Amino acid sequence: MEKPATQAQTELDRGELALLPNLCSIEALLMLVLAAELLAVLLSTASQGLAALSWAHFGLVSAQVLWITLGSAAAICTLRPALERLPQVAAWLLVYGLILACTGLFSALGQWLLKGLGRGFTDGWQVASHVLIAAIIAGLLLRYLYLIQRLRAQQQAELRARIQALQARIEPHFLFNSMNSIASLISIDPELAERLVEDLADLFRAALAQTSMVSAAHELALTRAYLRIEQLRLGERLRLNWEVQTPPESAELPNLLLQPLLENAIHHGVENSRTGADVTVRLVFQGSQATLTVHNSVAATPGPKRHLGHKIGLDNVRNRLHAFYGNKATLTVQQRADGFTVLIHIADTATRTTLSNTNNVKV
Repeated sequence: MEKPATQAQTELDRGELALLPNLCSIEALLMLVLAAELLAVLLSTASQGLAALSWAHFGLVSAQVLWITLGSAAAICTLRPALERLPQVAAWLLVYGLILACTGLFSALGQWLLKGLGRGFTDGWQVASHVLIAAIIAGLLLRYLYLIQRLRAQQQAELRARIQALQARIEPHFLFNSMNSIASLISIDPELAERLVEDLADLFRAALAQTSMVSAAHELALTRAYLRIEQLRLGERLRLNWEVQTPPESAELPNLLLQPLLENAIHHGVENSRTGADVTVRLVFQGSQATLTVHNSVAATPGPKRHLGHKIGLDNVRNRLHAFYGNKATLTVQQRADGFTVLIHIADTATRTTLSNTNNVKV
């Protein structure tokens, strides 16, 4: 069954396909104006020399270069949706042709205005020289933009592959542990084992429906399904405190973000203790920020079974957070004698605080 693309996955796919430069933003226009003025300085200095450079000549060159630059940008921006449906080579050649056509048009228009309205222009070679200069500069510029767009597409493809690889390392780990839990109950309580199989089927049906980013509500439902399996297996040894705000509809989290953290908390806290342990899940939304805390108590006298672990789950979560959010998300670990805490802070979720749930709710 093919997995539907999430919003984040769709953005990566669009980034890989959109190889034409996007000149429709304010930032792009400002950069074009700056580049046009620098080019005007270069052309004016080259034609008259720095000592003989006049402001009048520079103003005329600057105006003409700005007309050509902004006119070409407007044409490319307007035709960009149609150009992106063409083969890449044809699209780039048409962009190149649009720039040369705008150069010839505005160069001829500028000479017509300079020679006097209605009197026409007399220097066709001047127009041809302008087109030749534009051909050289536009060729170099488009080649640079093409390489930049290709590099960006490659980075986005590598990011997608990295996220999928990290996701693939988490899901089998979860499956094996869940199957072990079910296998241990088959001979003891077949009916309970059957219920666990149904929960696991529902859980993986939901997990396989998404790949990269899911809604926060979906992630919490996935977490509750996992905790139901572990609660039935561990019984009263797992004392769960659920302190989670109802997430906004627009809030999204990486898929299976919570499960490996809770798996570590259960293995290192509950299963290492003869009497069990407290596991606290806390999720708070405040403005555009989200703070997630997973805490497990540590027994003073550990049980006979020690889970040393290799921190693979934490490393995967940290890598996935970095892949999705960069330096806008942090994962910190606080280890004390009486407990172990993992704190995740995401600064750009663009969510808002809603109703909160009560504490100590069993799933």
